[in-house]
Amino acid sequence: MLKTVVGHSNDPDSLSAIAEVLEQCQQSLSGASPQAAILFAAIDFEHTLILNQIHLTYPGLELIGGTTDGEMSSVLGFEQDSLTLMLFCSDTIAIRAGIGRDISQDLNAAIKTAIVQAKAGHTEEIKLCIALPESLTNSAVLILDRLNQALGKKVPIFGGLTADRWQFKQTYQFYKTEVYSDAIPILLISGSILFSHSIASGWNPIGKPGKVTKASQNVVYEIDSKPALAFYHHYLGKMPPSSEYPLAVFDVNENHYYLRAPSGVYDSEIGSVSFFGDLPEQAIVQITETTHDSILSASRTSMMQALQNYPGKEPAAALYFSCCARRQILGTRTKEEYALTQTCLTKSLPTCGFYTNGEISPLTALGISYFHNETFVTLLIGEA
Repeated sequence: MLKTVVGHSNDPDSLSAIAEVLEQCQQSLSGASPQAAILFAAIDFEHTLILNQIHLTYPGLELIGGTTDGEMSSVLGFEQDSLTLMLFCSDTIAIRAGIGRDISQDLNAAIKTAIVQAKAGHTEEIKLCIALPESLTNSAVLILDRLNQALGKKVPIFGGLTADRWQFKQTYQFYKTEVYSDAIPILLISGSILFSHSIASGWNPIGKPGKVTKASQNVVYEIDSKPALAFYHHYLGKMPPSSEYPLAVFDVNENHYYLRAPSGVYDSEIGSVSFFGDLPEQAIVQITETTHDSILSASRTSMMQALQNYPGKEPAAALYFSCCARRQILGTRTKEEYALTQTCLTKSLPTCGFYTNGEISPLTALGISYFHNETFVTLLIGEA
């Protein structure tokens, strides 16, 4: 049986916060022994102290985590500047952690090291990966491409890029008792795991599609052989490109799309637009629009569809990955996003999540994983 428990504290003192979190977990565990954990923490905590306190309570825990732009859980709902921990217990599911360091120096070696570490101890095929990479030192699209290649098409990847409360200066990643930057921590899961997921954003494509005809990584120079800025001005007038109007980027079959949000950087002379993530040349794109209510309702849609897709009787836990840009746009209404997910449930479910610098999830149940902007990802897990 898969048992998951959650602790969550908004105490600003690191030692008091982790003490409260661990006490909550201990009470919920009822004597069970956890084998793995995910920790989400605000940027200003003493992270090494927190990890050491967790280790003292649960030695040998297979733990990953990272810093955030906001946290959410079934204990406190949405919070900022808080600390939340999810623990996993099971006799039939194996969960192992790995870390790849210095991803800006040698990404392939880092991913290989993380996978080798996280595969140790598994006796059955890997079914699921959770990744919480650095967001500021390397291309998120490149990180995910290499991770997809290394794990293969049969292993879907979920997660989010670590954040630092919209400062974009330095984020931190956690592995067992260690704190890193420029790293990628992962969990690999095998055994009798069941899971489902869904994504939703609330943004809808409008106008005519265009083709990216000139781009370099996250900078788009031309759409339909004209300046990318002209594509935006055609629909928005002289308004500058902003995260409120991301591009829908369609997959090869043009049936599904992920979002790519402008970073706010553009060149009015050459007409280029920079985005929070790479865009490939020849990609079909379409400008999108939304409302605050549509953004909020997307979290409920994501949760509802994940529940409908779940292959078992009922899940044991939910993980949420939502975008920091959603939080910026929603402002004081952000707390409604988590609250709406809970309206889909008939009884309480241990949940944990964070606001990311970009989300990781497949577009469909059997597809490869993509890097997303401004999207709400729900991952439900349970035991067969």
